[in-house]
Amino acid sequence: METLGLGLALGTYDNVIDDHTPRWPEIRHQAQLAEAVGFDTVWIADEFQWESEAWDEPIGWWECVALTGAIAASTSTIDVGTWVLSALHRNAGLTARVVETLNEISGGRFIFGFGAGHAGRQGAAFGFPPNYTVSRYEEALEIIASARGDGATTFHGSYHDAEALAMIPRPDGRPAIPLLLGGHGPRTMRLAVDNADIWSAYATTSSQPAAFAEMLANLDRVCEEAGRDPATLGRSIGVAVAAPKQEPTGLLAADDPIRGSADDIAATFAQFADMGVTRLEILAAGDQVAVIEGLAPVIEAVQAP
Repeated sequence: METLGLGLALGTYDNVIDDHTPRWPEIRHQAQLAEAVGFDTVWIADEFQWESEAWDEPIGWWECVALTGAIAASTSTIDVGTWVLSALHRNAGLTARVVETLNEISGGRFIFGFGAGHAGRQGAAFGFPPNYTVSRYEEALEIIASARGDGATTFHGSYHDAEALAMIPRPDGRPAIPLLLGGHGPRTMRLAVDNADIWSAYATTSSQPAAFAEMLANLDRVCEEAGRDPATLGRSIGVAVAAPKQEPTGLLAADDPIRGSADDIAATFAQFADMGVTRLEILAAGDQVAVIEGLAPVIEAVQAP
């Protein structure tokens, strides 16, 4: 069994639950601490504004691309990824150029996470379209897939356009940027199978392994229909995790987080690996630093030969 990858999704939102706003020095410290502890990737979410009847004010997020570049420049060995850039809220050709620039800043450590994005109220505040989410995503993927190759890209669709788009400058002598595509539903899952190096999902009701069994079975079925060997597609799942021996708190406390002793958490992670998951992306259900430091022995256990 291959070693399970462990990434950290930073909490870059203004948390109305515990009245805490993460500032850049704190975010930078957390990324550098994750690097020192042994996480293989640090992820930055592409979110704008969350609203819910559960709280009085919207939850705002620091902007993803700016933070990703800053974190890439502030670290040296850990991979840095977008989790995930939204096709609904971003121009496709410019996104391809952003990706090459982030890979240059990181020295080839960038992982390109991309997805359809969230329709509805989040984008309305910024004037983004609320509809045809997956159709817009399909067109954006066509432009991005072409731009990842050689030569200029011209594309004219219902939602996106590109005219003689040349992806230059481009770093020399580096491997292709890994492409991680989000996909919960059948259409987005098929797009991941057809295009991605890594398929991505995240907890919506529970972070326990059993909650993902049906989704993973569906992914196998889509791979079979597409004629793709499932072993060639990485499987990344985002889960909420509490620090060892601590109760979950904060915004993710209701997501049935993984909890217990370090040994308990390591055993749960091993269940994911047994199910064919190749990566877990950790969202802290509580204090971010406590989770990073508390998972150090878990990372050591997971990485042991």
